[in-house]
Amino acid sequence: MAEKTIMLCCAAGMSTSLLVTKMQKAAEEQGIEVEIFATGASDADNQLESKNISCVLLGPQVRFMEGQFKEKLAPKGIGVEVIDMKSYGMMDGATVLKQGLALIK
Repeated sequence: MAEKTIMLCCAAGMSTSLLVTKMQKAAEEQGIEVEIFATGASDADNQLESKNISCVLLGPQVRFMEGQFKEKLAPKGIGVEVIDMKSYGMMDGATVLKQGLALIK
């Protein structure tokens, strides 16, 4: 099991699933061991309780939730950021992977 886990969160978890695949491919190509998965906002709390999450990346459509996530996760040392809209739209897995890894302390 990977030491680093990146959780992507969007409205339903579906649009980020394709991005997860592209991020996993980029990680593989770079020899980075990381678990990446997507979830919908409604299931985010369950995932945060059941998994050891290293950072959370929010889809642009749920950017309004950034404050809530930061309030909840900052005390635990878990970084939270909104995925750059251009990278998200282009499904640029390598750039979003880099963004997530930069959040992990």
